[in-house]
Amino acid sequence: MTYRVRLFRILTSMEDDLFRIKKAERIENLWKVNVVLVLAAVIVYAWMAFLGLGSEAISSVAVSLTQQTYETSKLWFIIGRSLYGLLFAAFILFVPSLLFYLLTGIPYRKLVIMQQIVLAVMLAERLLWIPLVIFAGLNWQVSPLSFGIIASYMTDMPWIIYFFGAITVIQLWIIWFQVKYITTFSGMKKHVIWINVILLHFLGWCLAALTAFTDSYILSGWFG
Repeated sequence: MTYRVRLFRILTSMEDDLFRIKKAERIENLWKVNVVLVLAAVIVYAWMAFLGLGSEAISSVAVSLTQQTYETSKLWFIIGRSLYGLLFAAFILFVPSLLFYLLTGIPYRKLVIMQQIVLAVMLAERLLWIPLVIFAGLNWQVSPLSFGIIASYMTDMPWIIYFFGAITVIQLWIIWFQVKYITTFSGMKKHVIWINVILLHFLGWCLAALTAFTDSYILSGWFG
């Protein structure tokens, strides 16, 4: 049986598509979708950088820079964010797929399909950040969809706010989806799958908090 990857169809008819993926002996369109998603991630992050999201360190010193230096700084910021988007997409697609493959023995290509859905949903989440920042002045770590806004009332420690800011309603949906997907293909006990998926996301939230925390210092060092 041949399965042709169509992301939106998986979201709209999940049970049927999971059955088809499970039975599939051949998968088509996998790498084409990977390339499209990576390009989409680069575009989303470049667009966010172009709109100035996360560029507070540059904006704060804009008055002390010449016009040419300021424009050059913005260009390098956009290029840097674009490269980050590329690395982010590649990481989400291939690293968790490898870890779950080693854990469960589910065919790697079928796990990449799962991560394609995860990446598409995460990119949609990042698009939601744009109006929140532009119209409400809320950065991602204090989004109303995350626990960061609660953490910001309890502490002023940036790392903790970044950590809880990485935990969102959409991230919780992704955890549920991954557990459902892996359970369909694996004979492992469900509670073991839950523990491993949550543990992976916990490490991801720690990494996101560390990246955001160190990123602010790097930008300050470059442009401060």
